[in-house]
Amino acid sequence: MPSLKAAIIPVTPFEQNCTLIWDDETKRGAVVDPGGDVGRIRSGIEELGLTIEKIVITHGHVDHIAGVAELKQVLNVPVEGPHRADEQFIQNLPTVAANYGFGQVETFTPDRWLEEGDQVDVAGITFEVLHCPGHSPGSLVFFQKDERFALVGDALFRGSVGRTDLPGGDADTLINSIRTKLLVLGDDVGFICGHGPTSNIGEERANNPFLQD
Repeated sequence: MPSLKAAIIPVTPFEQNCTLIWDDETKRGAVVDPGGDVGRIRSGIEELGLTIEKIVITHGHVDHIAGVAELKQVLNVPVEGPHRADEQFIQNLPTVAANYGFGQVETFTPDRWLEEGDQVDVAGITFEVLHCPGHSPGSLVFFQKDERFALVGDALFRGSVGRTDLPGGDADTLINSIRTKLLVLGDDVGFICGHGPTSNIGEERANNPFLQD
């Protein structure tokens, strides 16, 4: 069985968790949410000795995608995700990036839009795709059943949930996504989120103030 490994590289002033995931035996893997600081991401890839096969995107907010076009050009790999519901964010990326101080950023078109029920392969390791709108209309979560591990983007955090005051956000939709898509995965499932420390479903079910009845 492939052995899944992950490393977090915080990028941009937003301290967004760009994540490298790979099979420890083959050193083949993917970059998840390269939001910027592409040089730092490339250094991480080189230090770990990885061969990157694709870029995977959880959602279309600038702090998660501002480095996609540059990294895609450097690595010559396909981009998978997010859900097409976030397409407008990607189309508006150059303007939004300039407004947030990211400088000149190019937009991109994913090689594959993802939907609920799709699968993403990373070095022979299969992730199930869950559509979890609320933080953004096209937010996705990637779940690896055997490893009991998920990449949840900005849907869920340790002790908090994604903000819903941005365009396309909706608090009720987000909480419903978390309850019906994430909590049901099992308390033993650990996750990496888009910002801040890691956690697990059981911890958030018990202690996250946004999920208490």
